[in-house]
Amino acid sequence: MQTPDIGLGNLIYRRTQLSGSRPALTFEDKTLTYAEFGERVFKLASVLREGGVCRGDRVGYIGLNHPAFLETMYAANVLGAVFVPLNFRLTGHEVQFIANNAGIHTLVADNELRAIIDSEKTNLVCRRYLSAEDEAEGWEHYESLVSSSEALSEPESVEACDIAFIMYTSGTTGLPKGAMLTYGNLFWNGANIMGAENLLGTVSLTCAPLFHIGGLNVTTLNTFTAGAHVILHRQFDPALVLSDLQRYKVSCMFGAPAMFLFMSQMPEFADADLSSVEGFICGAAPVPESLIKVYADRDIKFCQGYGLTETAPMASLLTSDQCLNKLGSAGTAPLYTQLRIVDAHNTSLPAHERGEICIKGPNIMKGYWNRPEATREAIDEQGWFHSGDVGYLDEEGYLFICDRVKDMVISGGENVYPAEVEGVLYEHPAITEVAVIGLPDDKWGEAVTAVAALAEGASLTLEELREFGGDKLARYKLPLHLKIVPALPRNPAGKVLKFKLRDEYSG
Repeated sequence: MQTPDIGLGNLIYRRTQLSGSRPALTFEDKTLTYAEFGERVFKLASVLREGGVCRGDRVGYIGLNHPAFLETMYAANVLGAVFVPLNFRLTGHEVQFIANNAGIHTLVADNELRAIIDSEKTNLVCRRYLSAEDEAEGWEHYESLVSSSEALSEPESVEACDIAFIMYTSGTTGLPKGAMLTYGNLFWNGANIMGAENLLGTVSLTCAPLFHIGGLNVTTLNTFTAGAHVILHRQFDPALVLSDLQRYKVSCMFGAPAMFLFMSQMPEFADADLSSVEGFICGAAPVPESLIKVYADRDIKFCQGYGLTETAPMASLLTSDQCLNKLGSAGTAPLYTQLRIVDAHNTSLPAHERGEICIKGPNIMKGYWNRPEATREAIDEQGWFHSGDVGYLDEEGYLFICDRVKDMVISGGENVYPAEVEGVLYEHPAITEVAVIGLPDDKWGEAVTAVAALAEGASLTLEELREFGGDKLARYKLPLHLKIVPALPRNPAGKVLKFKLRDEYSG
């Protein structure tokens, strides 16, 4: 029996045949049908092929949410090439590392991000640059190329084990790692979501960043798979979201808790007609009970989940009917995925005992790009992915997340890895030692906080520290608080006791 082609190129090809007249994508008042969207994708694929992109080559995109992001993603996959989305909040220094590590052949950028790429062009290995919006010196104009090209007739066939995306996620060493996600990973993640609680309906709204696995692969790709309608926002604007939920009769949306909080605080919220909304899917942090109740009063359900880039992302899901009964839980393993909690010896632990959260299933990444040692550390011989997060399972199999083995900070839905920030801050001449921790924050969930010991006679302000790190770190990674201490607490082996710092400053 022939294995079906579950590649994204074939998906959009079949959608143009099956759903050509349906609306596919709306962006800033312009709507494309599946036939129109598919034609643009296959024209862009022709542009990429004529520029030298072959099967397995990497094609990158950096910019705010835009149709060109999705067109580039699908067009790369039409050729059997690999799509590499870049975080638009990164500095030029950070972009340089990722672009060169991935070996990006062709890079597409929007108006806002071209300047960052221009500042690093002499240091990049990219062979071709396309401007997604306006014409610009040193850039080929994306729209002119697409409009003047002949569409490819059909996509290259791919296997489920072939790499579709390389999505970069920072590691504890401070160097980003590229998680290789296959077409199979994407397919089974979609099956997990649909098998848990299908809230997509006929229209979904995407305002979370597409470069994030949550923004891209919780609702957006699954909406296209279903032949439904995606309303795409360039970035999150709570007033605009509330307006478009009503205007387009949106069924579902993915976001972080802070986004739904900001929406509920808008004056328009009280009178907004949200009757079309079947439910919201929330990730990055647990939804507070007070926020659940605010939306429950509007007959809107929350479906919450836990996941990582490496798990494509669905690792657990708390369905809307359990959001109050299991308050604080990240839910249970979805249909085709398993969870377990292990100790330091990789032995499974019983209910309510804390340990490392491990995930196994067809949604687990292939590995880290050009990082075999990191892959072996993350995925054990039995195929379990070790998340680095600490949690426990209750007697019913519901997951509760307690802490992070790797001390990761989640600020406004963004992952911040202390080792990366510390590596930059240590270069400041006033600092002798520094630890970065996350402290509770009503607005951002956690606030990046630097705890530093200074050289004798030195002084340092938060503003000075942020200015110092601004050239090498994205703004969301810069400390929001600075605590000055005589020395950092350490154990006998010299390891900084970050739990003591969190305990001291969390009160």
